[in-house]
Amino acid sequence: MKMLSTPTKLLIICGPTASGKSALAIQLAHTLDAEIVNADSVQVYRRLDIGTAKPSPSQQIEIRHHLIDIVEPDQPFSASDFAAAADAAIRDIVSRGKRVIVVGGTGLYMRALVHGLVDSPCVPGELRQALHDEAAEAGNETMLERLRLVDPELAATLHPNNLVRIIRALEVYRSSGIPLSSYQQEHAFAARRYDVLQIGIKVDRALLYERIEERVEQMMAAGLTEEVCGLLAAGFGRNLKSMRSIGYKESAASLAGEISAEEACRLTKRNTRHYAKRQLTWFKADPDILWFEYPDNSDSIIRYAIEFYEQQEA
Repeated sequence: MKMLSTPTKLLIICGPTASGKSALAIQLAHTLDAEIVNADSVQVYRRLDIGTAKPSPSQQIEIRHHLIDIVEPDQPFSASDFAAAADAAIRDIVSRGKRVIVVGGTGLYMRALVHGLVDSPCVPGELRQALHDEAAEAGNETMLERLRLVDPELAATLHPNNLVRIIRALEVYRSSGIPLSSYQQEHAFAARRYDVLQIGIKVDRALLYERIEERVEQMMAAGLTEEVCGLLAAGFGRNLKSMRSIGYKESAASLAGEISAEEACRLTKRNTRHYAKRQLTWFKADPDILWFEYPDNSDSIIRYAIEFYEQQEA
C-alpha cells in the first residue's frame, strides 16, 4: 500500500473490550469535529449485531461511523482489506474537512493501517504441513515454547490457542533463519504511514472483568442466541471466521445441544476475559501508546488530542 500523498494525522483510541473506547471516541468526535473509523474485526460484519457491541443506530446518526457492516458473514476480510478500506474512508473524511478518529480493539488492524503489512517470505507447503503434524503431536503450548526459543519478541504477544500465527512464525524462521518479528521490523513496519497519536484506555482489571460480565449478560438478554439461530438458518455455518467470534461460537454450540445455555454464557464471559488479556498484551508491547485512565482523565485526553491537531494546523 502506498502512503497517502498528503500526510494525515490520525487519533487512535485503543484498549481492551468493554473499556469504554466507543464512548470516548464519540465524546472526542464532538469536540474535534471528527468522524470515526471502526477498527474492530467483528463489527465489519453485517447481521452480527448483538454480540459485537456495535455503536447503536442513534450513536451512528449522532457521529458518522465508517467500516461498520461492510461485509457479509461469509465474506473473507483481512487486515490488508481493512487497511485499504480505512485508507479510502480516511481520504473521504479529510476531503470533507473533518478530522479522523480510529477506534477499536483489533491491534493487527491498527498496525496494518499505521505501518502497512509486511510481505513475509513464502515457505514450502511441506514445511507447513510438517509443523501442523508436529503441533498435533506436541500440543500448542510446546509449539509456543519452541517459538519462544527463536523469536521471543513475537512469542510474547501470542496465546497458545493462536496456532495459526505460531506456525506461521515458526515456518518463517525455519525456512529463512530470520525471526518473523525481525523481518517485520526491517520491512514494512519500519515506517509510519500516518502521523499518529495513539491513546490507550486503562481500566482496573477487576472493574474491566465486571464490565465484561455485565455486557455478556446484556447481550444474552438482548437475544444473542436468537441472532445466532437466525444466522445459522440463513446458511452461515459455524465454521466461518465470523461465526467463530466470541459469543457466536458458544451460542452455536448451545443451539447444537453440545452445551447448555448457561454454559454458553459462562464460556462467553471467560473467553471474553481471556481476549481482553491478549488485547492488553498486544497493546502494551507498543511503546508509542499513551495510556490514560478513563473516564477519570477525560480532560487530559481531550487536551492531548486538541494539541495534537493544533500542531498540524497552526
